[in-house]
Amino acid sequence: MRIEAAHPDFQNRRDAVSLTPLEETTMSQRNSVLNDRHRKLGSALDGDSWNGMPIPWRYHTDPHEEVVATRTRAALYDVSALNIVNVRGRDAEAVLDRLVSIDVTRLKPGTARLGAEVNEQGALVDDIMIIRDAADRFRVSHGSGATPRTLAALAEGRQVTIEADRDVHILSLQGPLSLEVLKPHVGGDLAALPYFCHFETTLFGVPVTIGRGGYSGERGYEVYCASKDAGKLWDAILEAGKPHGVIAASWTALDLTRVEGALLFFPYDMPEGDTTPWEVNMDWAVDLDKKGDYIGKDAVLKSRGKERVKQAGMLVQHHAAVDAGAKIFDGTQEVGVVTSASYSRLLMQSLAMVHLRPSHAQPGTRLTIAHGDKPLEALVVRTPFYDPLRQRTHPERQR
Repeated sequence: MRIEAAHPDFQNRRDAVSLTPLEETTMSQRNSVLNDRHRKLGSALDGDSWNGMPIPWRYHTDPHEEVVATRTRAALYDVSALNIVNVRGRDAEAVLDRLVSIDVTRLKPGTARLGAEVNEQGALVDDIMIIRDAADRFRVSHGSGATPRTLAALAEGRQVTIEADRDVHILSLQGPLSLEVLKPHVGGDLAALPYFCHFETTLFGVPVTIGRGGYSGERGYEVYCASKDAGKLWDAILEAGKPHGVIAASWTALDLTRVEGALLFFPYDMPEGDTTPWEVNMDWAVDLDKKGDYIGKDAVLKSRGKERVKQAGMLVQHHAAVDAGAKIFDGTQEVGVVTSASYSRLLMQSLAMVHLRPSHAQPGTRLTIAHGDKPLEALVVRTPFYDPLRQRTHPERQR
């Protein structure tokens, strides 16, 4: 995976279509108030951006060491580049229920769920998480896909207000010691907070919303705060974590951990352009018993069992990461493609997230990956590569 560079298609989309106000707001350039801190840590912030925000792709520290900190202690990430949209009003629930394949009416205040957002053809069109704060108040966290335009269309004629939150900053503390670091400074029972739940509280005396989750495959917490408070909170978390070996971590480390955890990233892990949820093992993101209608419902349900590809993982016999987009072969027959890859120094393995023909996606299948002039041997394995039972993120779950 490579983070997209400052929305390369933004100007083309401006010229080709009339953007909605929400699209204009979401796609316009923005900056984290933590940029000075990122520069002091070694990031030039002059390369890749995501959702219109420059990101700290690298620090002076070794990203592999940042991964070790995440896995063994805790590391602090600035993920403020996520798009957060406030959806409020009497019809907020109804609008969001039309947007995604999960049953939004079942969400209780203080909880969140990832859902599949598909088009009329049943193809995935964005990463999306629905966060419910109250009966008529939601937040939508989404990536770089179709959400702003679709939300604007669904809101027409409804009693709902939809606004991109340009002020919110999100600090993500990920790692097994994250609870120990934050708990003494939170004005509430952080230890009792279940996965994908959140509550409004204070952290170091500052009003915040804290949610349990993250993108690392570890126990972690995401702190949503106002921009004016982000610097104080960033510094306070690192200071409180110093005795525990907590450090700041870059987006390279975030990408390394998410590949180890086999966590998908739209659109990089959906390269076909019309990928269905079933093809990337997102069965959990479609509520089959949902009675309400939503965009693409008939198409996505009819596509179940008709997968053209299947998301899988492969261990590659190589000393480095292979390229995303590399073709996969069974002899001379092309059977798949690499979607994301990394070399995990923690696992001492070259890892590849791949799309394979269903006939070749069974663990234990041996294939080759095209890599320059020399094909590399690779083995299909179960994912996630790291913590296959996901006990790190869900230690309460009984297996």
